[in-house]
Amino acid sequence: MPQRSRLTLIGGLAGLALGLGPRGTPAQTHPALRGEFLQSRVWKLPDPEFGGFSGLKFLDDGRHFVTQSDRGTVWRGEIARDATDRIIGVTRTSGPVVLRARDGRPLQRREADAEGLALAPDGGIYISFEGDRLARVAWYPTDDAPARVLPRPMAFNAMQLNSSLETLAVDARGTVYTLPERSGGTTVPFPVWRWRDGKWDQPFAIPRDHSWLAVDADFGPDGRFYLLERDFWGLLGFRTRVRVFDFGEDSVSGGEVLVETSAGTHDNLEGLAVWRDRQGAIRLTMISDDNQRFFQRTEFVEYRLRPEKP
Repeated sequence: MPQRSRLTLIGGLAGLALGLGPRGTPAQTHPALRGEFLQSRVWKLPDPEFGGFSGLKFLDDGRHFVTQSDRGTVWRGEIARDATDRIIGVTRTSGPVVLRARDGRPLQRREADAEGLALAPDGGIYISFEGDRLARVAWYPTDDAPARVLPRPMAFNAMQLNSSLETLAVDARGTVYTLPERSGGTTVPFPVWRWRDGKWDQPFAIPRDHSWLAVDADFGPDGRFYLLERDFWGLLGFRTRVRVFDFGEDSVSGGEVLVETSAGTHDNLEGLAVWRDRQGAIRLTMISDDNQRFFQRTEFVEYRLRPEKP
């Protein structure tokens, strides 16, 4: 996310800590939307490297997960669930594993801003990075392997500082999709970049809705593209929204809003994983980026989608 001063963040998160909506009322999600809030679970570890998580993907149905920090580390863990798939515990299984450059050296701070995460079909992971002329996507066959950086289109150089490749997702065919956090204007669509057959193209764009920013995405078990967005309301905290789209060969459709919260409902949600629970419902699991600041928190947040109306 864009860098802000400590005082600005402290003030902004004050409303979040109080759980206040735009009018000072208890924060609520929109009751008319299909996303039904299930729970929020805070995750804590006594590790100085813990926090700053900005991506999330599951290796299976809602249990074994991978996440990455925007300080350039990868973490893996397991979520324990009861018979209704409610979260009852979170355990770290590995990490922090420091991401490496293509020559094998640990990434330096200015080049380590890892913002997007997706699972590769071969078992490796893709990571997207933002930074000053450092926007890129890399493939890692293992978490600690040297990066294999994908060729970079010239357009990546023109993306805004600290607002470039936040979003990363891989579809069932192994095609990689990414888009920037900011599009260059509140009415300018988000350009969608696609990596397949060894090259990038930009087949279409997703409509942008004013101040909402794209922060992560995932393809669900239904094959649809779920986009996590964030809006920062200063003293009141963060708003969260999830939209769903259908990708064609050279077109995009849909855009239904599934989840939309008032400011302060959740912390700074930046990672999204979409999966199907044991009851057959699609769930949206999100993780927050606490910016490694004491007044924020790392939390898993879950929503369940009600069936579409016939």
